[in-house]
Amino acid sequence: MSVKGAQDAITKAATSWGGVSVAPHRFGGVEYVIGKREIGHIHGDHMVDIPFPKKVRDEIVAAGRAQPHHILPETGWVSFYLRQQEDVEKAITLLHESYQIAQKQKSKTIEV
Repeated sequence: MSVKGAQDAITKAATSWGGVSVAPHRFGGVEYVIGKREIGHIHGDHMVDIPFPKKVRDEIVAAGRAQPHHILPETGWVSFYLRQQEDVEKAITLLHESYQIAQKQKSKTIEV
């Protein structure tokens, strides 16, 4: 299952956040990056993979907001499946959380 136009909508939202650019993902799809750091990637209109610190990932999975990564379930990555139109906004919210964490960590690096 997939949501027609999901990749376009998610890409439009992600690239509206400061410093986010789009690049081809090495395993197919499109990745969203800040500098060299990936904040997530999408596979067509059906699945988004997003990295988080392991503790945050555990909270997201426990709350039922995403599933452990489909290939690397023991990592901080989550997989989010796009099954209905409402899932597009949920995916954007999760990606934005990854973006905010990346921005916070980036500013800590600059302060040092």
